[in-house]
Amino acid sequence: MNMTKHTKAPADTTVVVAMSGGVDSSVAAALLVEQGYNCIGIMMRLWAEVGAGEASTNKCCSLESVHDARRVADELGIPFYLINVEQPFKQHVVDFFIDGYRQGLTPNPCLACNRHIRFDYLLNYARRLGADYLATGHYARLRRQPDGTVHLLKAVDEQKDQSYVLSVLGQAELQDVLFPIGEYPKAEVRRMAAARGLPIASKHDSMDLCFVADDDYRRFLRDWAADTMRPGPILDRAGRVWGEHQGLAGYTIGQRKGLGIAGAQEPLYVLELDHSHNALIVGTADELGRDRLVARQVNWTLDRPVAPGYRAQCKIRYRARPAECTLYPQPNGDVEVHFDHPLRDIAPGQGAVFYDGDLCLGGGIIASWV
Repeated sequence: MNMTKHTKAPADTTVVVAMSGGVDSSVAAALLVEQGYNCIGIMMRLWAEVGAGEASTNKCCSLESVHDARRVADELGIPFYLINVEQPFKQHVVDFFIDGYRQGLTPNPCLACNRHIRFDYLLNYARRLGADYLATGHYARLRRQPDGTVHLLKAVDEQKDQSYVLSVLGQAELQDVLFPIGEYPKAEVRRMAAARGLPIASKHDSMDLCFVADDDYRRFLRDWAADTMRPGPILDRAGRVWGEHQGLAGYTIGQRKGLGIAGAQEPLYVLELDHSHNALIVGTADELGRDRLVARQVNWTLDRPVAPGYRAQCKIRYRARPAECTLYPQPNGDVEVHFDHPLRDIAPGQGAVFYDGDLCLGGGIIASWV
C-alpha cells in the first residue's frame, strides 16, 4: 500500500513546533520559518514538584523556559501558546516512573513521555489544530521511501542522537513529524542560533529528569514513593550478607560504586534487584554478564517485525554502545535478543532498541535476561 503523504508548498503547510525555550527546538523553528512554513509554537506545561509559594520546577517548562520560548517565537514572528498537559504527564510519565521502581525495575521515563505525551497528546493536539506536521528539536533523521514508508535514522551527530527515545514511534506518527536539526552537529546548531541572534544561543542543555526539582531521583522517590526506598540486605548468590542497602530503587544492574561494601577480595557489582525479598544481590564481574534478554511491549517503526534470525544491533540504555545481536520475534509480540558477547549492565525496565546500521527498527522494554 502506498502511504506517501501528499506534500504541499511550504506556504500552504502548517507546522506545530514543540518549543522548550532551548537551543534545539528554537533552531528547529527558525529553520522551518526560513523555509516558508506556517509555524505555530506550542509549549507544554508539565507536572512537577511544587512547594508552597513556588511556581513549576519542571525544567522543561519553568518560568524562565516559557519566557525564552516566547521571546524566540516573537523574534521569529510566529504565534506561541502554552498548553496544560500536567494531568496526562503525571499519569503516563511520573506514575509510570514510580510504578516501575515499585516493581523492581529501572524505568526510562523519556520513552513513556515520547510515547504518550509528545507523539500522542501533542501530535493529536496539532492535528486538531489542522496542522500538517509536528516538529521537534530531537536529533534524528527521517527518510521518506518511494513506497511511502518513513525510515527513522540516527542523527548525524551520534553523540546527540535521540533515535533511542524515538523508537516508540510507528508509521502513523512518523508520517506527520519533522526533525529539522537531525542533519546537523550540535555545535553547528549552536552556531546557527548565534548567527540568527536567537536569545538562547548559549543556553545550557537540559539534562536529567525534568520533573525532579533537584535532579536527585532517590530523594524524589523517598518523598513520593517511600515504599521503594526501604533498607534491606545486600547478599551474594550464596546468601552471604555484605551489608545493608538503602532502598532497591537507588541501585541499578552493573553498579559498583556506592554499595558501601568492605572486605571483599574482588570488586562486587549489582547482579539483581530481588524485589520479592527486598534484597540487593551482588557478585563478581564474572557473574555479571548476560548474553540474552526478552523485550516486551515492542514497537516496530516500520509497523512490522523483522524475520526471526535477523542480524542487528541493540542498545540497552540511551548512552550504551550498540551491541551486535540476533533478533527473534516471538508469536506473542515479545522479542528475544541474543548478543554476540555478554553485556554487563542489562537492566529490566530500560529500553532495548534495535538498529540496522543507522536505521532504527524499533524497540521494547527489557522484561528479563538470561
